[in-house]
Amino acid sequence: MPNPVVRPSSASNGEPLLAIRQLSKQFGGAQALSNVDFELMHGEIHGLVGANGAGKSTLIRVIAGVVRPDAGEIRVDGRPVSIRGPLGAASFGFHFIHQELNLVPKFSARQNMVLGLRKPKRLAVINWRAVEGTLRPIAERLGIDFPLDTPVERLSIANRWLVSIGRALVDSARLVAMDEPTASLSATEVERLFRIIGDLRDEGVAVLYVSHRLAEIQQLCDRATVFKDGQRVATVERGDLTRAALVEAIVGSRADSPSSSPTLKPTADAGHQPGPAVLEVHRLSRPPLVRDVSFTLHRGELLGLAGLVGAGRTETARAVFGADRLTGGSLKLDGRVFRPRSTPDSVKRGLALVPEERRSQGLILQKNVRFNLSLVSLRQLRILRWFPALSMRRLDRQARDIVAKLSIRPERTDTVVSRLSGGNQQKVVIGKWLARRSSVLILDEPTRGVDVSARAEIHRVMRELADSGMGVLVIASEFAELLDCDRVLVMDRGAIVGELRGGDITEQAILRLCYIEDEATA
Repeated sequence: MPNPVVRPSSASNGEPLLAIRQLSKQFGGAQALSNVDFELMHGEIHGLVGANGAGKSTLIRVIAGVVRPDAGEIRVDGRPVSIRGPLGAASFGFHFIHQELNLVPKFSARQNMVLGLRKPKRLAVINWRAVEGTLRPIAERLGIDFPLDTPVERLSIANRWLVSIGRALVDSARLVAMDEPTASLSATEVERLFRIIGDLRDEGVAVLYVSHRLAEIQQLCDRATVFKDGQRVATVERGDLTRAALVEAIVGSRADSPSSSPTLKPTADAGHQPGPAVLEVHRLSRPPLVRDVSFTLHRGELLGLAGLVGAGRTETARAVFGADRLTGGSLKLDGRVFRPRSTPDSVKRGLALVPEERRSQGLILQKNVRFNLSLVSLRQLRILRWFPALSMRRLDRQARDIVAKLSIRPERTDTVVSRLSGGNQQKVVIGKWLARRSSVLILDEPTRGVDVSARAEIHRVMRELADSGMGVLVIASEFAELLDCDRVLVMDRGAIVGELRGGDITEQAILRLCYIEDEATA
């Protein structure tokens, strides 16, 4: 099957496949990458590690042509290039397999493997027999043992990864970037994936491997580059690729320094006295990303939930809220046993969730502010409890009160939500729960994609809600967002690995707990 473009020669001649010099990129005034130098050789497995927001994803987006750098130079095979969009990246043989696996669920594995590529035709119709002849040796090479006409939605996560890798091989990939490929795989599936990655390296394909699992980086990679605060802080060769060295570079201080290690059970902060328990979670389980999670949230408490990508934070929140079915564990609300049967059941019992993706999960964008603020409180807005007609006067008054309380701009409640800024959209998502008078509010990445002033406003609202007696659980990937919490729980690989309180809550302490298992075995 012909390729859509002619690839450059894969012969390295000592030149890196990809060389990046003094690369910089800003987003909204914040420095995402700062004067980064980076090299990727032919036939090399190169690990990328660092905390959330360290700059790894931005680097990959630049290489993929998704964002344009503000400054710096990119060279492919020693020649300066400008990567213009994803098609430009594909023209160099660069392929990117994201954690979400961008496959078409209803399409077959065969269709996904050739999606977007030039296909042989016969009498102006795709010659699927010829396509099959091209895919068969690739499927054998990857050990694919399922029929290629199987719809992707019926495949396991491991087999979907094989389809994604197969698509890269069909297009003669020279570089394959993989983002957290083992997050949802079993030990046997991980071993199989590692064999495939090793085969790719032996065939001269460069692999860019992004993972928070340092043991995998140590086992698999020829080199690893550590990012911190948008800068490359270290590139570690295989001979020096120990977990202690990686943790030291990621955290920013020596891994064996006792003075920088947080206490796992610190004494309570005397400055804040929370109320009685409002939510008790006992041995909550939903494998593989939630494992025996236990914690208590008190009235008047702002509780943070931290962790790296794939730690299980969002999955824990969804399980508590009833969006995902539990396989084990129990919950109590105000001392009474509660097992969520559905999200409406949870809402009725006083739980509220501000989801990670507000535009698709928290709002109806084409409706106005007043409508969105009333979504979860329609029953209270009826003229009569038994008659399903709304009191427009009560609805208007409720919307105006919430808009004023949260400083939503513009103040007009008939403004279509899609016209609001990201920060004001987020305030609307939070605001709809205020009318419900929920006792527990869970916020997943509440300040993602909002500007600095809106971020400060959202922090103010969270603290005010906690001070009013609500139990507030907040999830944030940027650990600076959790510094005002009364307590912070840290998750790793589906389990809670530590707790910080009061003055012990620092970004470095949170980050060190994220890698506590790696430090312990280093």
